[in-house]
Amino acid sequence: MTSPETPPVAMPPADTPPADTPSATRCGYVALLGAPNAGKSTLLNRLIGAKISIVSPKVQTTRTRVLGILVKDAAQIIFVDTPGIFEPRRRLDRAMVAAAWVGAADADRVVLLVDAAHGIDADTRRIIDGLKTTGRRAVLALNKVDLVRPESLLALAQTLDAEGVFDKVFMISGLKGGGVDDLLAALIPELPIGPWLFPEDQLSDMPERLLAAEVTREQVFLQLHDELPYATTVETESWEEFADGSVKITQAIFVQRPSQKAIVLGKGGRQVKRIGERARLELERMVDRRVHLFLFVKVREGWVDERERFDAIGLEWQS
Repeated sequence: MTSPETPPVAMPPADTPPADTPSATRCGYVALLGAPNAGKSTLLNRLIGAKISIVSPKVQTTRTRVLGILVKDAAQIIFVDTPGIFEPRRRLDRAMVAAAWVGAADADRVVLLVDAAHGIDADTRRIIDGLKTTGRRAVLALNKVDLVRPESLLALAQTLDAEGVFDKVFMISGLKGGGVDDLLAALIPELPIGPWLFPEDQLSDMPERLLAAEVTREQVFLQLHDELPYATTVETESWEEFADGSVKITQAIFVQRPSQKAIVLGKGGRQVKRIGERARLELERMVDRRVHLFLFVKVREGWVDERERFDAIGLEWQS
């Protein structure tokens, strides 16, 4: 029996471990930085185990920050796939680079991906200098290591480690998965202790309409390769649910000139039909239901400078 002089001690619930135990709940943001085509989106999709960010051989495919949410044991890791950092020349470029640095500034941890086959190019140098300027430390992930001889890889790792901004160095293949589990295991203990910020089964915070537009934009890049200039975008104009569980999605593919519209359409409309078929199949896998996809190609001169287009893809126009 507890005496009046000795107040009872409040005990934590049995299912709530002390904060300093390995089973304490952790949650935090990890920003993936890198030059264009360093493999950030491929790594994100590998980590999450689902298609979250679009991938294509075209540089600067990712235009805005994409969140991928992973639950691993007692931790929820929120990965931020940022646009590639490069020398901006236009308003769209500046907005993309600004989004990347904002993602890094807001994150609890930064991972710099470096294409091991390309080494320290001008864009990677720009990122390293930016980390030094802002005082941010990072984890270095040398990606695509399966394409590089071991002796060259070791020399690159030593050169980058000498920059003095990296706490740890990992050698990975985002495409094949090599070394990715080791990278993940090292990041989890560095996340802040605290409650999860998203439901356990949520994989991303990207709205379905934007995700659907990104899927179609990916197919535009994949099907047209170098035929179409970089300044092309896709917007979801309508999303209609039906009683049978299917969905009708209407999208616009914006180009800047009539000649570009002809390229997207193809002879007799065959090219845009192929784009739509591939995008529809990908969307059906992602939303797990039947999709009716309707694509329209529209000429919008100067869309890359319109505030409305920036808002649609989640970028700051005033960058």
